[in-house]
Amino acid sequence: MNDHIHSEGSGEEHDHGALGDAEYAQFMELAAEEGFDIEEVEGAIEEAGHGPLPVLAVVGRPNVGKSTLVNRIIGRREAVVEDKPGVTRDRVTYEAEWAGRRFKVVDTGGWEQDVLGIDASVAAQAEYAIEAADAVVFVVDAKVGATDTDEAVVRLLRKAGKPVVLCANKVDGPSGEADASYLWSLGLGEPHPVSALHGRGTGDMLDKVLEALPEAPAQTFGTAVGGPRRIALIGRPNVGKSSLLNKVAGEERVVVNELAGTTRDPVDELIELGGVTWKFVDTAGIRKRVHLQQGADYYASLRTAAAVEKAEVAVILIDSSESISVQDQRIVTMAVEAGRAIVLAFNKWDTLDEERRYYLEREIETELGQVAWAPRVNVSARTGRHMEKLVPAIETALAGWETRVPTGRLNAFLGELVAAHPHPVRGGKQPRILFGTQAGTKPPRFVLFASGFIEAGYRRFIERRLREEFGFEGTPIHISVRVREKRGAKKK
Repeated sequence: MNDHIHSEGSGEEHDHGALGDAEYAQFMELAAEEGFDIEEVEGAIEEAGHGPLPVLAVVGRPNVGKSTLVNRIIGRREAVVEDKPGVTRDRVTYEAEWAGRRFKVVDTGGWEQDVLGIDASVAAQAEYAIEAADAVVFVVDAKVGATDTDEAVVRLLRKAGKPVVLCANKVDGPSGEADASYLWSLGLGEPHPVSALHGRGTGDMLDKVLEALPEAPAQTFGTAVGGPRRIALIGRPNVGKSSLLNKVAGEERVVVNELAGTTRDPVDELIELGGVTWKFVDTAGIRKRVHLQQGADYYASLRTAAAVEKAEVAVILIDSSESISVQDQRIVTMAVEAGRAIVLAFNKWDTLDEERRYYLEREIETELGQVAWAPRVNVSARTGRHMEKLVPAIETALAGWETRVPTGRLNAFLGELVAAHPHPVRGGKQPRILFGTQAGTKPPRFVLFASGFIEAGYRRFIERRLREEFGFEGTPIHISVRVREKRGAKKK
C-alpha cells in the first residue's frame, strides 16, 4: 500500500510524477508522435504529480487586512472582506500560485469574539491555522503599530517554530515605510511594507514567502514502515466526534470543552482498532453556545481545515437523526478539495425509525451525490454499534487513494471508451482524447491530452467510467486536460 511515497528532495521522481523512468520515456515518445510540445507535457505531468501542496497561514488581529491580503495573494476576490466580524464563510483554504509555484493559503480573517476577549480570540485563530501551516504570514497594521495582541501572537509563533514572514500592511506610500520600520521591534526580522488593498509591495513579500515555504510539505504520514496512518474525524459541532473517539478508544480520551474557541494544545490520539494502530488527528472540543454560534462555526472550519491538512483519511461524521445540513456539505467539500480519502459515518443510527431512514436515503442521494463513491458506515457512538465496520471502510478508502493505473492499461481503456462513446460534435468539430497518464496518487491525479476542448460533462463521464473500471472507492479523482496547440501557434 505504501509503495508510492515521495521522499523529500527526490526531484527526479517528482518530475516524473508517478511514472517510472521507462514508462516516462515511452509516454514522452507517444506525446511527440501526437505533436505535443515536450516541455508542455513535462510541465503537465510535474504539475499533476505534485502531491500535497505546502500551506501558508495568514494570521493577525482583526481589521489589519488579512482577508484583503488573501484575495491579493490568490488573485481574485474570494475571501470575505467585511468590517463586521464573524462573517460566515464557506471555506477558509484557497489555492494560490506565485512565480510558477503553487501553495495553499489558510485565511483566518474576520472573527473577533468579545465574550472571550480579543487576545484569546486571536490566539485561538492563530493556533488552529499555524497547526496546519508550513509557513506563516503575520499581518500587522503599520499605521497602528505593534499592540499587546500582536505581541501575544508573536509569542505563539515563536512557540510553534514555523518560518514567519512579517507583513506591515496599510503602507500606501513612501511616508508609511517609516511606520513599518518600527515593527523590527517585534523580533521577527524584516517587516515587509505592503498595501494589500492596492497591491503595493505584495510581489516582494510573496518572493520572501516562497523562500520560507518548502517545495513540498513535510509528509509525516506513511514514511515509516508500519507507521500509524492519520485519520481526521471531522463533522459539524455537536455531531458526536468526541463520543465516537472515546468509544473507539474504549476510554475517555477526549475532554469536551464547553467554551468554543478556547486555546488549548491539540492532541493526536493513538488508538488501536482491528489490530492496527491508527493516529486520530483531534478535531473535537468545539461546542456551540447560542451567543457564540457564528464564532463557533468559524472556529470549527479553521480547526477542520487544520486537521484535514494533517490527515490521510477524513472520516466525516453526520448526525443521521437530523436533515443533512449546508454545514455538512461544506465539510464534505473541504475534504474533497483537500484531496483526502473519505469515509462517511452516519451517527445515531440506532435512534432512527423506518420513516426517517427512508428520508435520509433520499437526502444522501440528493445532498451528498458528489461523494457517492465514499464508503459509508452507519454507527452509534453511544452504544458502539457497527464500530467494527469503521476500519474496513478506512482501509478501502486508503486503498483507493493509493491506487495507480499503469499508463499502458489506462490508454487501452481510454481508446475503447473514446471509440464506444466519442465526445459530442461542437461547432462542426469533434475533440478527441488522444492519450493520458496517471501522474500521481494520494489522491489519483490524471492528465489527459486531447485534440480540442473537452466539456465538463464528458470529463465527469470519464471519471465515472474510470471508477467503474478501476475502483477508486473512497477517493476524489483529479482530472486535468491539456489541448494540443495548432502547429505554428506556440507561444514564445
